[in-house]
Amino acid sequence: MTRPPWEVADVIGRAGSRFIERYLQSLTWAQLKVLRAIERCRTAALGGHRDQCVRCGHQAISYNSCRNRHCPKCQTNAREKWLRARQQELLPVNYYHLVFSVPHALVPLIWQNQKTLFALLFEASAATLLEVAANPKHLGAEIGFLGILHTWGQTLQRHPHIHCVVPGGGLSPDHARWISSSAHFFLPVRVLSRVFRGKFVAGLRRVFGQHQLGFYGECQSLAEEKAFAAFLRTLFRQDWVVYAKTPFGGPEHVLQYLARYTHRVAISNHRLLSIDDSSVTFQWKDYAHHSKCRMMTLTHEEFLRRFVQHVLPKGLPRIRYFGWLANRRRQELLPLCRALLGAISPANVSATTPHEPALPQCPRCGGAMQVIERLTAKQILREEQRQVYAVDSS
Repeated sequence: MTRPPWEVADVIGRAGSRFIERYLQSLTWAQLKVLRAIERCRTAALGGHRDQCVRCGHQAISYNSCRNRHCPKCQTNAREKWLRARQQELLPVNYYHLVFSVPHALVPLIWQNQKTLFALLFEASAATLLEVAANPKHLGAEIGFLGILHTWGQTLQRHPHIHCVVPGGGLSPDHARWISSSAHFFLPVRVLSRVFRGKFVAGLRRVFGQHQLGFYGECQSLAEEKAFAAFLRTLFRQDWVVYAKTPFGGPEHVLQYLARYTHRVAISNHRLLSIDDSSVTFQWKDYAHHSKCRMMTLTHEEFLRRFVQHVLPKGLPRIRYFGWLANRRRQELLPLCRALLGAISPANVSATTPHEPALPQCPRCGGAMQVIERLTAKQILREEQRQVYAVDSS
């Protein structure tokens, strides 16, 4: 993939100081850390290493990455490593993609209580899938799946939702056989929507009773018990959205599909179209009108305000596993699923397992570039000054 002409780091470089000065009182330490990391990523400020071509001896300096999970430039390696691990878990069945969203009225409260309510979003969506799938009227099986938290919409506005990727079937209650789902249908979305709504609202009632919620600004009136109860009743009058996408083939398509949703940040650098002295223009898909591509222009400060509101609290996992894919059950039940399906064990598919990323290529001869020396930021600065001096002298 070619390097994009514009980056989020360019916006931070132009307007980061003004943005921080304006919003300092409301910015969290995590948000400030992300802005600083993205601006410094792959620059001399983070140090780097000297590479040398094993074929022609050409040398070049490469800068280190910040490795922050919110950095648009630092997700490729993390995603590839994660996908290689997931390949060992794939089963020879169709896979389904379901999306759980909450009503817009809940968004302000969620943003004031991110750790508690993002966790509840995972909990309610997972419990819904497990319960409905276990019902003999639907699938009657114990399923395993992963959930991925996204907090943004295409225009960087707040839109919390969970993407669930689910194998098409599960274990029978006695774990003696594999129960396959329909080739074109997994679970009824209307049932999922109602159950999800009930579980999330019940969870809200529980955490309110345990005094785990904070109420500020526009949500302050909800701190009263009667007002909060009335608010919960309004949520039951709305239809909650659970969207089931078209099932996507077997395991050969899963990794490519997952790559679109895991390790993503609110906006990629490739969506940025232009940056000038005062504004940013980026591309977005209008899903309400058949995914039509549109352009949006925001001031630097508004763009950064929207971007940093999707920085997750420290320690909050973005990807979680449930059912027989849960960490404590995967080692025992995943091999059982594979055996019941007659699938080849991971030990026998090592030849098809992706290898570690190839070494960078030499720009002169195409040979492999190997690291020969680690460099600090000061060393890189001296090296760059020496090169400039050499050019000026010539």
